[in-house]
Amino acid sequence: MSAMVGIVQFPGTNCELDVQHAVEQLGGSAKILFHTEHDLAGVDAVVVPGGFAHGDYLRTGAIARFSPVMESVAQLAAAGGPVVGICNGFQVLCEAGLLPGALQKNAGLKFLCESVDLRVESTASVLTSQARSGDVLRIPINHFEGNYVCSPETLAELRGEDRVVMRYVDNPNGSLDDIAGIRNAAGNVVGLMPHPERASDAMLGSDDGVVLLRSLLAAATKRSALLAS
Repeated sequence: MSAMVGIVQFPGTNCELDVQHAVEQLGGSAKILFHTEHDLAGVDAVVVPGGFAHGDYLRTGAIARFSPVMESVAQLAAAGGPVVGICNGFQVLCEAGLLPGALQKNAGLKFLCESVDLRVESTASVLTSQARSGDVLRIPINHFEGNYVCSPETLAELRGEDRVVMRYVDNPNGSLDDIAGIRNAAGNVVGLMPHPERASDAMLGSDDGVVLLRSLLAAATKRSALLAS
């Protein structure tokens, strides 16, 4: 039986079907979890996908963090389950306190929609375990608030604990220390601003995101086997 990935859907989410398609193309199973649900329905991993949760009113992710499903996502994360936030999902995980720091408006105040080069900095996460440190992946971005910021103390902690999982080769948005993605201390919670699900088919321009999604599925499969034993 393939690993089951739950994909959280908020009002305004627009990448849930992209993630579902990419996961299923790689042999996994996926189900949509609406934000009002408390039950994660036994999924092995959770993706909080991109979009504009609740229209990004107030502040990106600030309303979504209070959705009932996020309490269950936090419980899964605390139990070691794989949790990945992509773009708006990264913002939600930061607002929910599952990852440190915050995402603010891009330098230059421009919405960015383009493919960028990312360098894998750490393989000690559920999203990069099958990649190699130093690999450069070409992955699309699609955001207005992707400029990662945090305190000097937090940055020192992220650097010292190998928690920056990916950096931009050419920083497109002003993100502190060129950060494109980070992980929690355990490596089971990851936030990534670019969209690996949009780089999962070479016929559509790039399949560089496949290694990241395969890493997530491997982590989900490992957790499923662990719980079944």
